[in-house]
Amino acid sequence: MNLSKKIVGLFLGPIVFTIILLLFNPEGLNYEAKCILASTAWMAIWWVTECVPIAVTALLPIVLFPVTGGLDLQSTTASYGHKLVFLFVGGFIIALAIEKWNLHKRLALNIIRVTGSKKSKVILGFMIATAFLSMWISNTATSIMILPVGLAIIAQLKDDPNTIENENLVFGKSLMIAIAYSASIGGMSTLIGTPPNMVFAGVVEQSYGIKVNMFDWMKFGVPISATLLIICWLYLTKIAYKFPNEEFAAGRKEILNQIKLLGKFSYEESRVLIVFGLTSAAWISRGYLETIIPTIDDTIIAIFFAVILFIIPTRNNSVDKTLLVWKDTVKLPWGILLLFGGAMAIASAFEKSGLALWIADLLKNLDGIPLIFIIFIIVTAINLLTEVTSNMATTAMLLPVLVTIALAIQIHPYFLLISATLAASCAFMLPISTPPNAVVFSSGLLKIEDMFKKGVWMNILSIIVITLIVYYILPSVFDLTTELIPIN
Repeated sequence: MNLSKKIVGLFLGPIVFTIILLLFNPEGLNYEAKCILASTAWMAIWWVTECVPIAVTALLPIVLFPVTGGLDLQSTTASYGHKLVFLFVGGFIIALAIEKWNLHKRLALNIIRVTGSKKSKVILGFMIATAFLSMWISNTATSIMILPVGLAIIAQLKDDPNTIENENLVFGKSLMIAIAYSASIGGMSTLIGTPPNMVFAGVVEQSYGIKVNMFDWMKFGVPISATLLIICWLYLTKIAYKFPNEEFAAGRKEILNQIKLLGKFSYEESRVLIVFGLTSAAWISRGYLETIIPTIDDTIIAIFFAVILFIIPTRNNSVDKTLLVWKDTVKLPWGILLLFGGAMAIASAFEKSGLALWIADLLKNLDGIPLIFIIFIIVTAINLLTEVTSNMATTAMLLPVLVTIALAIQIHPYFLLISATLAASCAFMLPISTPPNAVVFSSGLLKIEDMFKKGVWMNILSIIVITLIVYYILPSVFDLTTELIPIN
């Protein structure tokens, strides 16, 4: 990010905040709502310019909301302890165990081994492995884990006498981009796969009192993720890059070599796999579990199995006595947890201050525009915006607004909220767009021009796919016959 832009953002945020607070007095906007609007504008500017870390910006509501009178301190800070924050904590702790005992690497290598030795199939294997891991682990961590494996495969191709130098470069670029894209796409599948999905669940519960559980999201998220993954693979291997010589025997040898180096399944790996499997099964079957334990929740499931990881003993005397120890939690992404708390604070403040209703009143004139066109506009706008801003910050700012737009134009809010949520995970053009893009760009195999030229078309494809699936498929997955009215 340009230094001058950061400096401008640093001062522009409080200046805009002050102008709105002192000089902006439109009809129908009460004082509390104006305070929330001014505070959100300050946060939005700081998020867009990243003049301070985005997690630090997420702490501003704790100061601005109570001091201005927009929302009391107790209501504001309660959002940072939202149950979905702890769902994130549980999911991240399980992910830490998967990483600590190298289970992620074994899963990835074996998926790649199954797909075959042709170049396009090797790329498919990497994409499936990356997407699968990204369903449960942050896409940043996933891309960091997979990158060294990918670089080892590319090194093997360079040593293959049957390939030419240009082909080596083409394969390397294609594989790096494939890892980045599939990390973002895979995260769309589950609630914990990417922050925008969690923001969606939080805003829906905050605004309508509806709990979106893991299975509810997965029955829509997994198919759309799989569809985008297939389209992405075909695009990268058939259009964006082509391989005259598909055979790559050395690649399979390297995969088998790395699997051999891992050795047999360790006791610790097997226990982590069992915990991971039980957690996934419990999330998916939560509807049945509720008949036995009515108070069961995705957060309870995540925290329960996270706690179990600190209890199960290890057999390796040279390491920790249990699968996880407290020092492992240093690696938890505390910044994302704070960011999510800030997003929940904004959503709560929009409703309680009356700002949501004021915005809804302004947007009544949008009524009458065809729904598919509205979805297309939202998907395109969010897609382009997240090329230069944090996808979580973007959804935190805009989902509460979309709740009010849906009310104003009298359409089911899921059309708008899910469109924006999915679009926020589809920024493919720039190294700064998403952490996975930045990770693969660090390999040195790609130029910004490579990412931009290939990413533009992938952005366009994702916009079309999301628009069509949300418009035509969403009603058959979620019950959209019941009118949803904000509860506050």
